[in-house]
Amino acid sequence: MIRRVVRQSKFRHVFGQAVKNDQCYDDIRVSRVTWDSAFCAVNPKFLAIIVEASGGGAFLVLPLQKTGRIDKAYPTVCGHTGPVLDIDWCPHNDHVIASGSEDCTVMVWKIPENGLACALSEPLVVLEGHSKRVGIVSWHPTARDVLLSAGCDNTIMIWNVGTGEPLITLDDMHPDVIFSVCWNRNGSLICTACKDKKVRVIDPRKGKITAEKDKAHEGARPMRAIFLADGNIFTTGFSRMSERQLALWNPKNMDGPISVHEMDTSNGVLLPFYDPDTNVVYLCGKGDSSIRYFEITDEAPYVHYLNTFSSKEPQRGMGYMPKRGLDVNKCEIARFYKLHERKCEPIIMTVPRKSDLFQDDLYPDTAGPDYALEADEWFEGKNGDPILISLKHGYVPGKNRDLKVVKKNVLDNKSPKKVEETSAPQKPASPQLTRKNEVKLEELLREVKSLRDLVTLQDRRIAKLEEQVAKVAI
Repeated sequence: MIRRVVRQSKFRHVFGQAVKNDQCYDDIRVSRVTWDSAFCAVNPKFLAIIVEASGGGAFLVLPLQKTGRIDKAYPTVCGHTGPVLDIDWCPHNDHVIASGSEDCTVMVWKIPENGLACALSEPLVVLEGHSKRVGIVSWHPTARDVLLSAGCDNTIMIWNVGTGEPLITLDDMHPDVIFSVCWNRNGSLICTACKDKKVRVIDPRKGKITAEKDKAHEGARPMRAIFLADGNIFTTGFSRMSERQLALWNPKNMDGPISVHEMDTSNGVLLPFYDPDTNVVYLCGKGDSSIRYFEITDEAPYVHYLNTFSSKEPQRGMGYMPKRGLDVNKCEIARFYKLHERKCEPIIMTVPRKSDLFQDDLYPDTAGPDYALEADEWFEGKNGDPILISLKHGYVPGKNRDLKVVKKNVLDNKSPKKVEETSAPQKPASPQLTRKNEVKLEELLREVKSLRDLVTLQDRRIAKLEEQVAKVAI
């Protein structure tokens, strides 16, 4: 008699739970633009959502703790002259976000420490070079100030944001619209999915295609392709019979997939979100009301279905929190920000554990906010793996570095470090030290001010409560 053994996995019992209503973000007019991006980006400090805007394009940036009803007059980031199509937070600075728009530009913005107090219409830098709308923006995972953009002109551009210049332009590799672009773990390669039904692996610095697969999915609807931590490629798309599919590929041999799964006949594009630490892929279909998750392993069938989180409302878009923004005390392994028509609802994925101790098998060291390379080093050919941090005591955000933009119309008066070193070697080190001290002092003063404001607020609240108690006592 053959006994069927259930596959062992610590993620078999992952379950999702939507937060209570008072922890949602309400009364947000989510963008209705017809573009298959996530419309939402999130980091450990801020939540950004592309919203409807008259006479241009805008997105909201909310501090994570600002839940509840969002006032219609709440300030937005509103410098684009056409609808915003994609947004992406910088992985090395939680206050810097990039946006791509129908106005053919990419803009990079600096968000103030406590969020927006008034509308932000002046970007740090405007990146102009695309001749049609820009539908994809993606920061380099390990190099500082390196940003990729892809437009409907079938061109990929890689920018040094610090100088505002495009240093790599790939304009002859895609004959049709690019559906998705993804960096690999150390940012040495990108993989793209295109309307011509091809998945390509590209070395952007050499400007050559290292692998490609024609008709990775035979259906006409949009595909998505992402790199996994081991270098394999995970794709989602549609079969010839319009069934949704997911597939796993080895870029060294793209003749056939390692694994392929048929899912259902819904027509929403599947957006994949990948956790490289646990090797779990979450699939969120646009217009679906569910999130499916799969574990990817070295054993056949390689892609293992885990579970489905289902809800009543369909999703318009989805944000995915980086690992360092999760609550390790609650064994939270993923957090999504689901966009409804008029609100944003956080969904928490947890692995139930009886112990209150830190679960190091769920939280291996993860990519931190420090960059491994300067932009110039990467463009010269160097590679650097992500600098990992431990989440054992929870993630504590460090000091934010300023994004310096050095252009002819200097937005930041300081010249780049290298120029300082070469032009004035005879200067003593003391001015730099005083500048550092000034920055530290400014930070401390900001903290003191915010604490003072908080104390004032609490004083008022206590006074109000005392008044109410007095009335009740009378």
